[in-house]
Amino acid sequence: MTTILLVASSPRGAESLSTRFATEIAEGLKARLGGSLVTRDLAADPLPHIAQAYIHGRVTAPDARTPEQVEAVDLAQALVDEVKAADVIVLGSGMINFGPSSQLKAWFDHVIWPGVTFGYGEAGGPRGLLTGKKVYLVTATGGVFSEGDWASFDFQTGYLRHLLGFIGLTDVEIVRVEGTVFGPEAAKAAIAATEAQVRVVLEKAA
Repeated sequence: MTTILLVASSPRGAESLSTRFATEIAEGLKARLGGSLVTRDLAADPLPHIAQAYIHGRVTAPDARTPEQVEAVDLAQALVDEVKAADVIVLGSGMINFGPSSQLKAWFDHVIWPGVTFGYGEAGGPRGLLTGKKVYLVTATGGVFSEGDWASFDFQTGYLRHLLGFIGLTDVEIVRVEGTVFGPEAAKAAIAATEAQVRVVLEKAA
């Protein structure tokens, strides 16, 4: 059975286009592939920023951890377990100040864990340990960042691909919704273009 993990992260709530389209993909995949869908909404249920309890706790023997360290490490382990259990991951990210939201950054800070989600090979280089999974990355931007004058300001898409690849998630398909701030007609066209992208994604997965 296929397990799908949906990670939403936009603080815009019901207005979020990244969450809307990520949800459509996740639910569409479930309808076509069967299995189960697990949702992690980082805006509705935000994670704490990592602190000393997590930093020290993850390198401390389990029986020597303080209660605070146990809580911090258990949370990170639960997040990692969700990713490990998933066959498909659908990640929604709305651009905030040219990058991903702090909610999503906090998720990665918990999930990127030496010896658990990445390690080092014989030559000393890093290697991701979470392999064999498909990722759909849905990014939303008010402007157009896929090309043109603003492309160099997109610190969201490449950064997220790098973080995913660092832990072994290299099979990443990007779905963009962009150019929605240029008036109602432009927003309508941008949403229609993403709807078409989503249909193609789901048709390929069926």
